[in-house]
Amino acid sequence: MTYCCALRLKEGLVFISDTRTNAGVDHISVFRKLYTYGVAGERFICIQTSGNLATTQAVIGHLENHLALGREPHLYSVNTMFELAGLVGQLLRQVIAEVTSDTLEQSNYFCSLLVGGQIKGEEMQLYNIYPQGNFICATSDTPYFQIGESKYGKPILDRALTYDMPLDKALRCCLISFDSTLRSNVSVGMPLDAMIYHKDCLLTPQGKRITEADPYFQQISRQWSETLKNGLQDLPEPTEDYFK
Repeated sequence: MTYCCALRLKEGLVFISDTRTNAGVDHISVFRKLYTYGVAGERFICIQTSGNLATTQAVIGHLENHLALGREPHLYSVNTMFELAGLVGQLLRQVIAEVTSDTLEQSNYFCSLLVGGQIKGEEMQLYNIYPQGNFICATSDTPYFQIGESKYGKPILDRALTYDMPLDKALRCCLISFDSTLRSNVSVGMPLDAMIYHKDCLLTPQGKRITEADPYFQQISRQWSETLKNGLQDLPEPTEDYFK
């Protein structure tokens, strides 16, 4: 399993993915699930993957082969992010169809992808692409998507995140979402890959790999735990009728 989260906000885009892949408790590996592509001054593209590793790697492999061979449409030939989402969805559906048959459960090969970025002359976009190949777009009302093991990290995003939130605060919100997930689900694990894109810069960010020893992540994890404990103590005591 995995956990990926992406935000499309007024000031830019935020992407964070974990790297744990497991096939049982005795077979745990680290694989990157955040991929970036770009042409400086022309486009930036980020793809995050969750689900069956063979399926997601096949989709990424097809995209990179199309690009290397100049086989259109490819990542650098599409004119809009909408066209890009359609290309990724088509390849995902194709890969799943190729590896499944009447004797194989398609659900074993399912995966989901998040595709975000910006092409020159267009607005930033973020898409959640389903195994069937169709997709939805993030909006100012729903500015984030999650794929994978999302339930533990969702409450903080629902309560705190807004479309107008500055990128630094949004990053903190996302990191707390991951900290909550890491504490509650062993199928999500460090290190994390994080990337912040500023609107209209059209440059591929360097990004950061966050390890367990990262001092900033350790600090906010400890502080968030203390904040929750102190907040619980500060809540008003229940009235007597709760105990009758």
